[in-house]
Amino acid sequence: MLLDTSGLMCLFDRRDFRHQDALEIYNAALTRLTHNYVLVEFVALAHARNTPRARSLTFVTDLLDDSEVEVAWVGAQLHQDALSLLHERLDKAWSLCDAVSFLLMQQHGLTEALTTDHHFEQAGFIKLLKS
Repeated sequence: MLLDTSGLMCLFDRRDFRHQDALEIYNAALTRLTHNYVLVEFVALAHARNTPRARSLTFVTDLLDDSEVEVAWVGAQLHQDALSLLHERLDKAWSLCDAVSFLLMQQHGLTEALTTDHHFEQAGFIKLLKS
């Protein structure tokens, strides 16, 4: 499954009503894929929610060090392909991070995302957490 920003936040924040579901889904996953744009978004979101900086950075560092999590590093071609996807789908309010996620999911044959974001459903994927 793809680990999206909102899903990581549910996993990270024990006060979130979806935390236990996120934890169970995460632990059961055979594949855990994310990318550096998600990690950038996560740090910004955690900061916006007044999370202590050290705690959110430790969470991201732990993900990067986890051998069971594949982190894709967005290069020039993937970035450009994601921009092209956004140009093709001007009817959607998808972010650049979303577009990168969708392309990576297609490339890896993934259908499920640890996310609360309905944009994944719009793109034809399965959102594993309640909004």
